[in-house]
Amino acid sequence: MSELPFQKIQRKILLRKEADTSPKFGQRPEDRSTETMLQYSVINIDKPRGPTSHQVSAYVQQILGIKKSGHSGTLDPKVTGVLPVAVGKATKIVQALLPAGKEYVAIMHLHDDLPEEKIRSACAQFVGRIKQLPPLKSNVKREWRFRKIYYLEILEIKGRDVLFRVGCQAGTYIRKLIHDLGTAMGSQAHMAELRRTRAGPFDESTLVNLVDLQDAYWYYRNTHSDRLLRKFLQPPEAAVAHLPKVWVFDTTVNTLCHGADLKVPGINKVESDIQVDELVAVMTLKDELVAIGLAKAISKDMVQAEKGLAVKLERVFMEPGTYPKMTLS
Repeated sequence: MSELPFQKIQRKILLRKEADTSPKFGQRPEDRSTETMLQYSVINIDKPRGPTSHQVSAYVQQILGIKKSGHSGTLDPKVTGVLPVAVGKATKIVQALLPAGKEYVAIMHLHDDLPEEKIRSACAQFVGRIKQLPPLKSNVKREWRFRKIYYLEILEIKGRDVLFRVGCQAGTYIRKLIHDLGTAMGSQAHMAELRRTRAGPFDESTLVNLVDLQDAYWYYRNTHSDRLLRKFLQPPEAAVAHLPKVWVFDTTVNTLCHGADLKVPGINKVESDIQVDELVAVMTLKDELVAIGLAKAISKDMVQAEKGLAVKLERVFMEPGTYPKMTLS
C-alpha cells in the first residue's frame, strides 16, 4: 500500500549524552488523568456529511462542556472522514497538522464513456509535482501553485465512475484535481463522493463519531468509568507522531517553556535524518511534548557539535514550572 512521505522514513535515535529523568517532575502522556485529557487532547472525529468542520468542532465543545477547540484541515460540508479536533490547551497543536500530508478516497464521475487504458494513463500522469489553480469557491488567493501528488491508485472502474485513493500534499484541492483529470482525458469529470482517510498521523483506525463521543462522555459522568472515553482522547503527542523528534534534558525544559530557542548543549538525543528548516517536535525524556520548531542544524551536528542553535521554537505547549529551573553541574 502506498505511503505518505513521513511514513517512508525509517529514523534511528542518535544519542548525544546519557541522562535520566526525575519522577518528581512532569508526567508520561499515558499517565495523565481523564480530567486533564478533557482539557488537553486530540479527538479524531469521523466528520459526517452536512455540517461544516467549524460546526463539528463546536459540537465537540458542547458534548464535552469545554470552551475551546480547533480542527485541522477544513473539509467541505459534503465531505466525510478524518477531522482531528484539538480541545482545550491542545488547540495550538493543529499548527503541526496543517502542513501534514493527506489521503482521500474519492469517486470521480466521467461525463463520457472512456477506455480503461486512457483513464489509467491520465491518472498516472498526475503523480508527482502538479500545477493547480484553486477553485473559485476557496479560502485562498486564486493563483497557480504547485502541489505534490504522492500516489494515485485506481481501486475500481465501474462504467463512468472511478473509485480511487490519492495521497497528496496539504492544500491540494481534490475537486479541482478531478476536473483536471477529466480535461487530460479529453472529456469532463466531477467529484461524486469524497472521504478523507488520513491527516498526517491520524487515520481511520482511531475515528469516533459524534454520537459515540457523546455516549462515552455521558457514561463517564454518570458511572465514573472512563473506559470508553479514554479510547477517544488522544494526547497531543499523537499529533506530532509524524514529526522528527529532539529530546532534551530535564534541566533544559523550563527555559524552553519561557520561549528560549533550543541550543545544542540542552539535547539528550535526536532522531536521524533531520534537515535544516524541517519542522520538529521537542520532547522531554518522558516523551511529553514541549514545543515544535524549525531545525537549524542537521541531526549529525546536533549530536556532535559542542554549541550552536539546534531548534528555533515556533510554538510552546508545556506550561512554565512543569519542570523546575535548574542549572547543569
